[in-house]
Amino acid sequence: MSELLAGISSEPLDLGAVDAAVAGPEHGAVVLFSGVVRNHDGGQAVSALEYQAHPDAERFLRRCCEEVSAESGLPVAAVHRVGALVVGDLALVAAVAAPHRAEAFTACALLVERIKAEVPIWKRQHFADGVTEWVGL
Repeated sequence: MSELLAGISSEPLDLGAVDAAVAGPEHGAVVLFSGVVRNHDGGQAVSALEYQAHPDAERFLRRCCEEVSAESGLPVAAVHRVGALVVGDLALVAAVAAPHRAEAFTACALLVERIKAEVPIWKRQHFADGVTEWVGL
C-alpha cells in the first residue's frame, strides 16, 4: 500500500486525488464516498455550512483511516473540508479499494461512520431564514 491519505483541508476537495490514493491493479473495486452540502435539513432550507475542526482533528482522522485499513487489510483514504461551504460543495471524501465490491462497500461505510463519530469536526448550518445552528457540539 502507498502512503496513507488522511487530511483536513480549507481548499476544495479533489476526488481524483483520494481515488488515486487507494486505487491499484490488484483492486477490482474502488468505493468513493462524497459527502456533499445539501440544501435542506430537518425540513428547513439550508443556504450554507461552516465546518470547524479541533486542532488535533487530522490526527483523529488519520487514526480512523489507519484502524479501518488495519482491520480490513485494505487501502483507505479520507479528506474533510473545513471553512465556509455552499450547497453542492464536497465536505468529505472517503475511499476504499478492494479486490471485490462487497468488502470495499463494507469498509467504506465503516470508515465514514467512524469519521462522523470520532473526528472532532463541527458544522454550523446557515438556514435560508437567517437562523444558524451548530451540529455536533
